[in-house]
Amino acid sequence: MAIRLRYTINSHLEDRGITTPAAVGAAIGLPAAEAAGLLRRRQWRAGDLAALQAVAERLGLKVVPPDTDHLWQQNR
Repeated sequence: MAIRLRYTINSHLEDRGITTPAAVGAAIGLPAAEAAGLLRRRQWRAGDLAALQAVAERLGLKVVPPDTDHLWQQNR
């Protein structure tokens, strides 16, 4: 689930042209270094799943089941 959330968030940000660490941090409400670590680290830490869920919610995203065509969609 954490990998799917990370992919969803990264895809959403990239689709909007938000790619620099500073811009990513501002978009998700975290310091740039913390945002970059959360979205790119290879070894997961305790609390990462909850943090990713909070970021997705903040961006208005929800992760849809894997059997659908789209990995993310905007909450309406």
